[in-house]
Amino acid sequence: MSRTHIRTLALAAVLAAAGLAPLTGQAAALDGCSYPAEQLDLTNWKETLPTGSAGSPTEVKQPALATFASDPWFTVNPACTGVQFRAAVNGVTTSGSGYPRSELREMTNNGTANASWSATSGTHTLTFREAFKHLPNDKPEVVGAQIHDAEDDITVFRLEGTNLYITNGDDTHYKLVTSSYALNTVYEGEFVVSGGEIKAYYNGTLEATIPYTGSGNYFKAGAYTQANCSNSAPCSADNYGEVHIYNLEVTHS
Repeated sequence: MSRTHIRTLALAAVLAAAGLAPLTGQAAALDGCSYPAEQLDLTNWKETLPTGSAGSPTEVKQPALATFASDPWFTVNPACTGVQFRAAVNGVTTSGSGYPRSELREMTNNGTANASWSATSGTHTLTFREAFKHLPNDKPEVVGAQIHDAEDDITVFRLEGTNLYITNGDDTHYKLVTSSYALNTVYEGEFVVSGGEIKAYYNGTLEATIPYTGSGNYFKAGAYTQANCSNSAPCSADNYGEVHIYNLEVTHS
C-alpha cells in the first residue's frame, strides 16, 4: 500500500470520527501529500532523477512537475512535511558526472527556460531548510545544495560522514561548518551572491565569503550522491544518499 493511500485512509478515518464525509477523487489530493510541488514552490525548477538511460537521466519540467512524484527518488516525505530526494549509487548519471542525483535545477519563466545570472549584477539568494537523512556506504558523501555555472559547481553544502563543508570550486574542504553533524538534523542554509562575492550562511551565521565574478549561474538543491558502484557497495538501490527539503526559496533583485 502506498504512503499516499495510507495518509488518505488516515485522514478519512479522522473525518469519519468527526462526522464529516470522507475525501474522494480529486479532493483526496488536496491533503498536500501527493506531490512534491504541494510542499515546495517548484514553479521555477526542474527535477533530474537517478533513472533513465546511461548518460541521459530523466528530467521533469513544468507543467508536468506540478503533479509529478517518483517514489522513492522524488516524493513527499513520510511525515508530509517536505520533499524526499534519494539517489542510489547505481543510479543513472548525467553525461558530465560520474555520480547520481535526485536534484532540482533553477529555471525561469515558469519553468520553461534555464536560469542564468551573473555574480556581478544584482543580488541572488537561495534559502533552504533541509536535513541529510542517509549516506551511502564506504564513501558517505552527499551534496545538499549548490551554486553552479555553465560548466561546474562553484560552491556547495557537502556532508562527508559527520563533517559538513562549504566548498570553493575544487577545494571540497574549504570551510568546515561542523564536525558533528548528525543525520536527520534540520538546518537552514543560504547563499547570497552580490557584488562579485558569495556569502554562505549556516543557521543564520555567515560561514564563508568567496570572491566570485562569474556568469551563467544557477542554484541547485536535492540529493547529489557523491558515490557510485566503483567505490561503494552494495551496487544496489538499497545503498543511497537521501536529503529532505522543508523550505526552498529563491529571490533575485
